[in-house]
Amino acid sequence: QLQASGGGLVQAGGSLRLSCTSSTRTLSRYDVGWFRQVPGKEREFVATIRWSGGDTYYSDSVKGRFTISRDNTKNTVFLTMNRLSPGDTAVYFCAAESRIISSQVSNARLYDFWGQGTLVTVSS
Repeated sequence: QLQASGGGLVQAGGSLRLSCTSSTRTLSRYDVGWFRQVPGKEREFVATIRWSGGDTYYSDSVKGRFTISRDNTKNTVFLTMNRLSPGDTAVYFCAAESRIISSQVSNARLYDFWGQGTLVTVSS
């Protein structure tokens, strides 16, 4: 129900911008998060933005390097990733939920709607 795009191969220190959109849902009604996953590991929280765009939340591992934003006129949420390192290599997923309490934004199980994922590969 969500479509994530923008992944690719980038060198360490480089940047990418991921996009999350939906053809069936109005994303401005949802809190939207980004998660990432590598094979054999659990899905890891990256960032979440409130439906209004007023509050954002980041994992410690990406804080200061990644920025989540939204353009509700385009029904799109972005994840701008700077100073990428090989440790950021993963499949990135976007997810949406109506309202999530602040203390639970990192809990992937609380998001009902997911995209298919886009692969980000950072070479050293």
